[in-house]
Amino acid sequence: MSETRSEPVLETGSDDQGHPRRWAILSVLVLSLIVVVLDNTVLNVAMKTLADPEQGVGATQSDLAWMINSYTLVFAGLLFASGVIGDRIGRKRMLLAGLVVFGAASLLSAYSTTPDQLIWYRALMGAGAAIMMPSTLSLLRNVFSAKEFPKALGIWTGAVGIGGAIGPIVGGALLDHFWWGSVFLINVPIVVFGLIAIAILAPESKGSQTRADFVGMALSMIGLVSLTYGIIEAGDAGSWAGIEVWGTIALGVIVLAGFVLWERRTPHASLDMKLFKNTRFSASSAIITLTFFGMMGLMFFMTFYLQILKDYSPLETGLLFLPFGASMLVFAPLSNTLVNKFGAKAVGIVAMLLVITNFAVTALVLEADTSIWVVIVLFFITGAGMANLMPPAMNTLMSSVPREKAGVGSALANTLRQVGGALGVAVLGTVMAQVYRTEITDAAPQLPDAARESYASTYGALETGDFPADAAAQVAQAANDSFIHALHTTALAAVAVGVVGLIIIAAFFPGKRRGGRAETPAEAAEPALVEV
Repeated sequence: MSETRSEPVLETGSDDQGHPRRWAILSVLVLSLIVVVLDNTVLNVAMKTLADPEQGVGATQSDLAWMINSYTLVFAGLLFASGVIGDRIGRKRMLLAGLVVFGAASLLSAYSTTPDQLIWYRALMGAGAAIMMPSTLSLLRNVFSAKEFPKALGIWTGAVGIGGAIGPIVGGALLDHFWWGSVFLINVPIVVFGLIAIAILAPESKGSQTRADFVGMALSMIGLVSLTYGIIEAGDAGSWAGIEVWGTIALGVIVLAGFVLWERRTPHASLDMKLFKNTRFSASSAIITLTFFGMMGLMFFMTFYLQILKDYSPLETGLLFLPFGASMLVFAPLSNTLVNKFGAKAVGIVAMLLVITNFAVTALVLEADTSIWVVIVLFFITGAGMANLMPPAMNTLMSSVPREKAGVGSALANTLRQVGGALGVAVLGTVMAQVYRTEITDAAPQLPDAARESYASTYGALETGDFPADAAAQVAQAANDSFIHALHTTALAAVAVGVVGLIIIAAFFPGKRRGGRAETPAEAAEPALVEV
């Protein structure tokens, strides 16, 4: 194996010490990661401002949707290929290149003058994020020893949670004091600091230098872009009907199936399909997908609950999500200690039960007048669950991939997270939209068809003042009741997803070895390690 390792750092992470600057490197990588994750949520609070023709850019509803979706689409489509390329040309080099693209695109986005410009610059930001993100995790794999890597991974995972939670808070605070472009301009000084710090601190590392798999990379990009586009369209439309939805999803599935067949036959595959014969590797991949399915779905329907039924502002809503991110930041670094003591199976089961608790309480208890403290406690509990689900799953996946393919493993994990999150919003969002339409049709037959499409359209009709006061009050109550019923049904669907995850963990996650010592994810993955 040593013949395929082109840089000394590949050996560094395998000894008892790791790289001498590993913790400083981790700090810089976490900062880079937070910027990327934060940018996924920071734009949500600027939507109203961007739609204003004077204070913003006069964006339409479709423009606003694509300002978010263009980033997600390019990000998901390029992730896997970026990880493969990083293994070949150098992870540090890819991280620096991604930071430059991300920083330049952020600067351009801040000074956009039209919606179309902002959409294209957001797509460029997604490209920069995709180029840099796999390198953050693959560099960690190579600068930390096998013993310390799970702890570093826990901190890395906590950064994902806190980055998503503080996005709306940072955005809301900036919009209170500056113009809308500040939500993008804030990235620039952080990127400049990251470039300098990584250039000084981080060592270069590369993987195997076999023949490049251009066909595999092209198939992965086409398939992921098509699949993600269809999922996004389903989420936006609240329906899985229409050729633009199921046609693009079908195309994505077909192309990805072609990718699998190609990777199984080519001698220089980007992704070794034999890895999936290891049930624990496959189970970890499934748990990563299901976990982000639930997390993004939770944020989706709880954001509507807090802003529409509880009447909180976007900034206040962001602050209420902070216990979720804070809980992940606290518990994720501690998860490895629990796994070493009790085993990944026991920790994973308890963690998944915590996540399911949120969905179950939402489905059975949450009402329009429920105390906000109940929601805050639920967010904290869910964060603790997520913090103890992701590190063992990510560690098993990364430990299953040879060190030379660390970029591929990182890219696969991040792709699963991205697709899982998009599916969570689309599937649970569709369930919620369809149940709401059915309920409001029965509860308020006097509403025109256009006002039954969504909760927002119902209240939009009420705000026009076309209804008498008594009728408006009845419709508002019917809308509240319909929304709560839709929320309960959606949460029950999320419970079902959580139960599937619980079964996978119980069946395939590693437990304790004989003698009482817990089997670590890395030990569980050892049979899947392959020589390159």
